[in-house]
Amino acid sequence: MMERPPIKAAETLTAAELSMSWPALENEERVQAYRRLRREEAEDFFQGLSTADQVALLAALSKGERRLWLRLLAPDDVADILLEVSPAEHEELLSLLDEPTRREVSALLAYAEDEAGGLMSPWFARVRPEATVDEAINYLKRQARDHLETVYYGYVLDAEQRLRGVVSLRQLMISPGYRRVSDIMKTDVVSVNEDADQEAVARRFAEHDLVAIPVVDGEGRMKGIVTADDIVDVVEEEATEDIQKLGGMQALDAPYLRTPLFRMLGKRAGWLSALFVGELLTATAMGHYEDEIARAVVLALFVPLIISSGGNSGSQATTLVIRAMALGEIRLGDFFRVSRRELASGLALGGILGTIGFVRVIAWEHLFGAYGRHYVLLGLTVAISLVGVVTWGTLAGALLPFVLRALRFDPASASAPFVATLVDVSGLVIYFSMAELLLRGVLL
Repeated sequence: MMERPPIKAAETLTAAELSMSWPALENEERVQAYRRLRREEAEDFFQGLSTADQVALLAALSKGERRLWLRLLAPDDVADILLEVSPAEHEELLSLLDEPTRREVSALLAYAEDEAGGLMSPWFARVRPEATVDEAINYLKRQARDHLETVYYGYVLDAEQRLRGVVSLRQLMISPGYRRVSDIMKTDVVSVNEDADQEAVARRFAEHDLVAIPVVDGEGRMKGIVTADDIVDVVEEEATEDIQKLGGMQALDAPYLRTPLFRMLGKRAGWLSALFVGELLTATAMGHYEDEIARAVVLALFVPLIISSGGNSGSQATTLVIRAMALGEIRLGDFFRVSRRELASGLALGGILGTIGFVRVIAWEHLFGAYGRHYVLLGLTVAISLVGVVTWGTLAGALLPFVLRALRFDPASASAPFVATLVDVSGLVIYFSMAELLLRGVLL
């Protein structure tokens, strides 16, 4: 059990000390400790919490405290919190906001949670193209006194709020005060549409190394900005979801320790049951080759070796392809390129494992006399079967995500256990078919 860092009884608790103890504290203890932080540290600490922790903390605070800390957050962060609470709590928290912020939050909630519009903040620095540099700097100073997400960039908007350009704070500082913003702004602005998927937004950040990216509607009017810290949360969320799906389960909706046991069982039991039913086909396949196993029991010794090699190769391939899809490195049009690449990989990997398997059979026969006088044919059966099973496993693991993507399912549903189960059954068929071909009239 993890040892809990001590919480000091004095009133001089710091945010650093609370951060160390936070994961191990119960909710009531968290509230008591949080109330002992100095105001400045409490603000930073609250803003740095995950949405789930913010929700839990707000639920335990008084109405006055909830109003205080909720109004500290940017509208996009408030929207994230409201998406996590019940309808009754949703209305109560929304009523604690001032009217302008309430309108901004309500507008954000109209977007889907995984769209750029749902991620963006409407608080951004605006400047007019006809303003001089000195006027723009003074205007930015006044805006900075309000809640702005970032002041690294000033976004140049015309009278219709269309995005015309962007100017960095550095560029404003080094430019003569009499120059117009329109003369120094950059017009080739990287932006995203308000209904762009959050994964696409994350890729734009990675491609252009941005601190913030503007969000526009279909007519080019600027609606807000998505900042790098928002994208960090998105990347973590997407990676967590993909990893959980790759493990052969539905993605959790909350942190592990905060997911109720029965909900977690429901997330895991469905896939596990489906995989178990799939593995029953393995027993069916073994039963089909019962006579061959009875005549040559030695064949059964290599069944775990054969099917695990196919499953492992398939799991490798599906993990590589799913991750490449998530990063935008592979698209549906790359199906045949990936097929050729994985076919070559499967043959090469199968050849390596087949050689190791053949050498093992030969060595064990010479050392222990384990397999009888037909050990060379047995070794060839194992080796060739490994080439076939590993090649098939690699192809199945690599191409199944393409099939799911084409059917508009999440490619991450092609989990490693699912691919392994698929390859187990087919691996047995390949192995015993090869045994019948090479060992008929000898051991069979």
